[in-house]
Amino acid sequence: MTASYDVINPATERVVATVDQLDRDATDEAIARARAAFVSWRSVAPGDRARLLRRFAEAVDADSENLAQLEVTNSGHTLSNARWEAGNVRDVIAYYSGAPERLIGQQIPVADGVDVTFHEPLGVVGAIVPWNFPMPIASWAFAPALAAGNTVVLKPAELTPLTALRLAELALDAGIPEDVFQVLPGKGSVVGQRFVDHPDVAKIVFTGSTDVGRLVMAGCAQHIKPVTLELGGKSANVVFADSDLELAAATAPYAVFDNAGQDCCARSRILVERSVYDRFMELLETAVKGMVVGDPSDATSEMGPLISASQRERVAAYVPNDDQVAFRGSQPSGPGFWFAPTVLAPTDLTDRVLHEEIFGPVAAVVPFDDEAAAIRIANDSEFGLSGSIWTRDVGRALRVSRAIEAGNLSVNSHSSVRYWTPFGGFKSSGLGRELGPDAPFAFTETKNVFISTKESS
Repeated sequence: MTASYDVINPATERVVATVDQLDRDATDEAIARARAAFVSWRSVAPGDRARLLRRFAEAVDADSENLAQLEVTNSGHTLSNARWEAGNVRDVIAYYSGAPERLIGQQIPVADGVDVTFHEPLGVVGAIVPWNFPMPIASWAFAPALAAGNTVVLKPAELTPLTALRLAELALDAGIPEDVFQVLPGKGSVVGQRFVDHPDVAKIVFTGSTDVGRLVMAGCAQHIKPVTLELGGKSANVVFADSDLELAAATAPYAVFDNAGQDCCARSRILVERSVYDRFMELLETAVKGMVVGDPSDATSEMGPLISASQRERVAAYVPNDDQVAFRGSQPSGPGFWFAPTVLAPTDLTDRVLHEEIFGPVAAVVPFDDEAAAIRIANDSEFGLSGSIWTRDVGRALRVSRAIEAGNLSVNSHSSVRYWTPFGGFKSSGLGRELGPDAPFAFTETKNVFISTKESS
């Protein structure tokens, strides 16, 4: 360990913990331990590995309130969100505890023999997770990887390491063998880069910005190392005139301002059919101004602060003045990295607020004239992660869903992520899929074995 850093509560700006950073040598030592542990972990009988993962899920469940409170303090998440996130980790681990006994290969018809396939674990998986949803996104990587027989080294974001460190403790408490799941706090340029470069790390799972994702992918390419990337988004919320306008407007703020807009799935581009645009904006203003922005530890709060002062400055740069501001919500005064929910009404479809990921509580609303225009505007983005479509016309819902270039779409709702369905993006939003029944297979190699049955002469 060469240094330590302070963890800041974004709602109070106070130091809540000091965490040691791993240097390159300590990272290499941890990877070596993970590689050694892989030999025995992969050999654990499927039923026994399943039982250990179930115990891990039970340990998370028993500690869920503590985990939630840690996330409120560390990340500024509202208490209701943090409780959901702890529950999601529990459910993800429990779901993948069913995978060890279901990593089923095939028997393929061949002449003069039997041909079978096996799904062999890769080895050490390196997971690099972001600060916006530290708990659930970590579990989306480590749970299926562990279920498939891999060991995992996980680097949490420097800003938000506390819940990941606690999850590693709970894994040990549940009986997961030592060094099978390790959390390695440190700089991305040190720990994360070592994951990419180290020959004993067999795969990288990275969630973060598209710019950094490109660097990770390029580094993995140098070593022919597989990678799963979940990157940025600029998702569209498309509202047609025939929709339930009241419901669409009432739910739109939560689809973009949840977690203070620090969500790659945020529906930050709201596209509204021109004939109902004015009415929608009236309804949206009421909904935005009704959002409760405040102390994240208060159970009534619906939005907390941004993660850091630098993130607040970055978001504020997209709203340099009131020229495009249609309306704003509220924000507390005093300490904390607060930014009021803000709705913009840009008139130029090339405006950067419609194309760049702001990663804060800023939405842009634009009108469209018909279905073709809605699709064209929705697809005018380098990203393709998520989105919503509001209409009562089932045919239109299906047409538009097929036409929009995004990996996860919701009709008449804003749901994107369920642990039992696949999640990932098109275009610059990423590569590969997480979650769903097939996720463990992404942490294996398919091995084909032919056994000759031909009689010897």
